[in-house]
Amino acid sequence: MDTLFVNGAVFDGTSYRPGLSVGIRDGRIAAGQRTAKTQIVDLQGGLLLPGFVDAHIHPVQGGLERARCDLAPAHGLPAYQETIQRYADQHPDVEWIVGGGWHQPDFPGAAPRATDLDAVTGNRPAFLVNADHHGAWVNTAALTQAGIDRSTPDPPDGRIERGPDGSPTGTLHEGAMDLVGRHVPPTTHAELVAALEDAQAYLHSLGVTGWQDAILGDYANMPDATNAYLTLARAGRLTARVDGALWWQRDRGAEQIPDLVVRRNAVDHSRFRTGTVKIMQDGVAENFTAGMLQPYFDGCGCRTANTGLSFVDPIELRDNVTRLDAAGFQVHVHAIGDRAVREALDAFEHAQQRNGDTDRRHHIAHLQVVHPDDIARFAQLNVTANMQALWAMYDQQMVDLTVPYLGPERTSWQYPFGALARSGARLAAGSDWPVSSPDPLAAIHVAVNRRDESTAEQFFPEQALDLATALTAYTKTSAWVNHADDTGQILPGALADLVVLDRDPFTTQPDEIAAARVRATYIEGECVVESSR
Repeated sequence: MDTLFVNGAVFDGTSYRPGLSVGIRDGRIAAGQRTAKTQIVDLQGGLLLPGFVDAHIHPVQGGLERARCDLAPAHGLPAYQETIQRYADQHPDVEWIVGGGWHQPDFPGAAPRATDLDAVTGNRPAFLVNADHHGAWVNTAALTQAGIDRSTPDPPDGRIERGPDGSPTGTLHEGAMDLVGRHVPPTTHAELVAALEDAQAYLHSLGVTGWQDAILGDYANMPDATNAYLTLARAGRLTARVDGALWWQRDRGAEQIPDLVVRRNAVDHSRFRTGTVKIMQDGVAENFTAGMLQPYFDGCGCRTANTGLSFVDPIELRDNVTRLDAAGFQVHVHAIGDRAVREALDAFEHAQQRNGDTDRRHHIAHLQVVHPDDIARFAQLNVTANMQALWAMYDQQMVDLTVPYLGPERTSWQYPFGALARSGARLAAGSDWPVSSPDPLAAIHVAVNRRDESTAEQFFPEQALDLATALTAYTKTSAWVNHADDTGQILPGALADLVVLDRDPFTTQPDEIAAARVRATYIEGECVVESSR
């Protein structure tokens, strides 16, 4: 049956087009002609736009956290302890208490203590990752089972929080998480499939029709979800379009590329591909592991000797990226600090010089601190800036854990989306869920306003985007990054992956964008979500 959308406005992936009618025939966009068999969808003054595509997300982990000890809705130690106690009481037979979502600013020094966890977990070991998944809160039982004490050295890619005598206090940063994580009972295939199905339904309810899963492989305590995707895809239950980013093991080098090729070639499905490799080049600013060109400040405003981490040697990164590009892989780099961003750009430039221009569609995600000298290089090298816009605001983490340690100059270099857009860079968008909310409208609200609904002060408003640019990043460009070229736009012949909003944000005030809600989500013309709101 044909479908015709009427009585609203359209954003076609690039332009706002009020009053346009859009038709669907055989799952694709077609001329808006009404017949006796046409199903009419009344937009009621709302907005029709391409389905949102999340260019950096961890849906299986998000689904698992929703099913486990989910701390994301809570804030503050008493609320965390209450949530953990309730979960422990409801799951007396669970060997380990696992989950996460706690927020670093809720603890002195951003480091929760094992003794506070012991009070509600008893002798059962507990492993709870924080919201950004760069640290874990563990209890005494977990430390004991893992054999971690004052004599345990920090791993090369991480740090154990310690007391004055060197004893571990209960927080593990970056690679140190694996010291305990390897002892957590493995997640079953059935659990992974259930988590993916739950995440997919949740994302569809937010208008997300496709995504790039930013880690497929064994990383920290995140199990490889490749087979879960294949199970759903082969059963016809994977409705989203997914590009999986294969995890680059940072303790190995180019010798892993043949294995990555084998893994890529083993996946061949119209809705699921694995043509990308994900490299994590640094950590995060809040625990001083983001790679910086200049050292961090301490709490008193003095320079330290710490410039963060480069998980992959910069020279090796250039060689690895060049080899991956030659092997046909897109490369997706996590880079938070200005040094890590520069190292990634240098690697892409090296690959271009060696291999020539290719259509790999490389991208760098997060981009918290970008040196002004590197802004123009994104367009020059055709590297996409993959933004997590929800972070570009004055929240508690920014005020307490970031600004004092970056200093005023680097603080002003954070999340320079406006400067990147003005330079001609291509912008894509993602959420990094479960690090932060997967709601595209919440992120677009911050991209346009540089604040959320609860904060008053704008975070460097000169870096704000207009609504059309932000929507393009979350639709057309993110689809392009995923090589899903027949989605992300409302054009004749494009696949009808669409979202209907209950209002038209182009006709409301910018500070009302987040109030919009998804009324319906369509994939190839089939409605997968419909709300009565």
